[in-house]
Amino acid sequence: MPAVRDNVRGILAMLACCLAYILNDTMVKAAGDTVPFGQILVLRGLLASAIVAAIAWHGGAFTRWRLLFARGVVLRGIAEAASTLLYVGALFHIPIAVASSIAQAAPLMMTAVGALFLGEPVGWRRWTAVVVGFLGIMIIVRPGADGFDLWAVVALIAVVAMVVRDFVTRAVPADTPTVLVTLATSVAVTLLGVVLSVVGAPWVALGTGEAGLIGGAAVFFVAGTFFLVIAMRHGEVSVVAPFRYAFIPYAVLIGWLVWGDVPDGPTVLGIAIVVATGVYTFWRERRLPAPLRPASRVEPAT
Repeated sequence: MPAVRDNVRGILAMLACCLAYILNDTMVKAAGDTVPFGQILVLRGLLASAIVAAIAWHGGAFTRWRLLFARGVVLRGIAEAASTLLYVGALFHIPIAVASSIAQAAPLMMTAVGALFLGEPVGWRRWTAVVVGFLGIMIIVRPGADGFDLWAVVALIAVVAMVVRDFVTRAVPADTPTVLVTLATSVAVTLLGVVLSVVGAPWVALGTGEAGLIGGAAVFFVAGTFFLVIAMRHGEVSVVAPFRYAFIPYAVLIGWLVWGDVPDGPTVLGIAIVVATGVYTFWRERRLPAPLRPASRVEPAT
């Protein structure tokens, strides 16, 4: 049964993608205790770019190098750099489970943006899911409450940048190899790190542990990107996409094991609402007739 095999392959790839991205986030957050933000982005970016460039060279993608400067590719890189700045900045200050849960608002936000600005048809059921989902985010962020942290709002703004990135991806020429888009994204984030290094804290000498964390983050970042591509090219999106929420149990488990963070009751409630409404939105979109169905937009936070 080829369809079943493709779905299983897609699900396993999505689970691996989420784990790789969470491990990247974990290593970046851990390195941030002693290494300046800009230095982390530059070193991780150089390593990741070298890995991706080697893959591109081996696959012959550089014969189309001019596509690196296509308008859509450049705009996507800028949006990715902005989302990285905001998301990783927030990640340094709030529990990884909270940051990861807020990032999962992206599919809901994309549904709303598609309806409001692109004229995509969204019925009352999905609008209800969007509204309820954002109520879940507000429960996690809790503006005005004693436990409120402004960095949670920064993480939410990062989601806006992620949504812009994913919509801008539509402008990427269809014949652009994925590996070149990945390389352009990695270079854009690296350049952001250079800017932060100039205006921010000076670089520090790395110990073995810190170098290992940054090197590991680069490897897991690249692995997550390629597992994502595999996930989206195998199986039905309505089956594979909801498994992106594996981010959250991964993040909760790692947050507990590494930092001793345990989400409180309201945070767990908010997470449950976001996951339920997100999965429902995926399911509902795939029930639409093909001409009314929005393009697949599933790109986990990085």
